[in-house]
Amino acid sequence: MTILHLAALYSLSLIPVAHVYTLIWALGVYIYAGIGITAGAHRLWAHRAYKAKLPMRALLASMQSTAFQNSIFEWSRDHRVHHKYSETDADPHNAKRGFFFSHIGWLLVRKHPNVRAKGKLLDTTDLLNDPVVRFQRKYYIPSVLLFCFIIPTIVPNLCWDESLWNAYFLAGILRYCCGLNATWLVNSAAHMWGNRPYDKRINPAENIGVSIGSMGEGFHNYHHTFPQDYKTSELGWRINFTTMFIDFFAMLGQVYDRKQ
Repeated sequence: MTILHLAALYSLSLIPVAHVYTLIWALGVYIYAGIGITAGAHRLWAHRAYKAKLPMRALLASMQSTAFQNSIFEWSRDHRVHHKYSETDADPHNAKRGFFFSHIGWLLVRKHPNVRAKGKLLDTTDLLNDPVVRFQRKYYIPSVLLFCFIIPTIVPNLCWDESLWNAYFLAGILRYCCGLNATWLVNSAAHMWGNRPYDKRINPAENIGVSIGSMGEGFHNYHHTFPQDYKTSELGWRINFTTMFIDFFAMLGQVYDRKQ
């Protein structure tokens, strides 16, 4: 993790010499990958907050591989444990253990025995019965190499003659590091700072800053109070690009049974 963040810091020095299209491309890949987590792993597979047809699930799986934050199965299973045992030793990123632990520290140590024990008790048959989830889990490493690093690096080089070096560090490393931290802030900052209008007894809070970076995932007091709502927010499209994305594909007939 240290090497990744140092490489991301180095990537910042390449911004002035990179093609503007490369910067736009990096932002586009950031959004593409982020939606794979927010609309895919989180709202579709972890919470079953809506249903999606096969082409949509395949698209979301490619987006989730671009994010490189564990497979759909592992991400969804751990998130279900997080909701069921929030802020306890069975919570994978228990915010009561501090900002650093809930942000990144939980990835640097072995899982607490309670996390493993409770995770084994969860019913994950719905995930294992999804052929898209099974396929992505089986070929996760190749899919990550392709979608997270190879395609983001090659496209700028082929399409506007950007150097592979600049493309790799900006659309690959920097974009990936920013995406990780956007997700981690939901686990840390959104569990510590913000108002709690829906349930004052819980840690999760409404954090606008987190919502901006995570495309709508920062309305966390609402989400932990009403986890079945596909919008994860009372406010619809406001600072919630993920909800806009889901609603757009609902209009195309790829998304249905949106729960509220």
